[in-house]
Amino acid sequence: MSHEPRDFERVATRTIHEGRIVTLTDETYRYADGKTADREIVRTTGAVAIVAVDDEHVWLVRQPREAVGDPDSLEVPAGRLDVDGEAPLATAQRELAEEIGLRAADWKPLKVYRSSVGFTDEVVHVFLAEGLSEADGEHDSGEDERIEVVRWPLADLDGALAATHDSKTVLGLLLYERLRRVS
Repeated sequence: MSHEPRDFERVATRTIHEGRIVTLTDETYRYADGKTADREIVRTTGAVAIVAVDDEHVWLVRQPREAVGDPDSLEVPAGRLDVDGEAPLATAQRELAEEIGLRAADWKPLKVYRSSVGFTDEVVHVFLAEGLSEADGEHDSGEDERIEVVRWPLADLDGALAATHDSKTVLGLLLYERLRRVS
């Protein structure tokens, strides 16, 4: 089976909107056959997601997600890579402490994935956090976040999967479930 080369180059970029979280650009690409195409692309700094587990629970959060009209979105703790020079693991450690007041002795990268390749460059780093204990100091989810911490029984991981519609959470929980099966 052969295929034609699909090389392309960006030949023009125009910023439509530059916001606090995303930048929206209008970009023109030229392909190997000489044809061009315009693409609107959402540019981000990326994110982390944490599957935090103890012997009996996976630690989740419920929070309103206004973009999809969900007042109680069930998710793994997560956050943006928004501190210059901070490595994804350090961001995950900070977010776990801030969102649910925990730290983890053991960290394992589960997956790095692109959230939606058709319109954004966002990359999400998913980590497994084990050996949980209380983080020093008060946790602070930020003044504009409304987070409820949820300890979900590991015995009902299927229930957690059924209760969420968030991609990073579904992917993280499925990767953890797969890891448990092979261990």
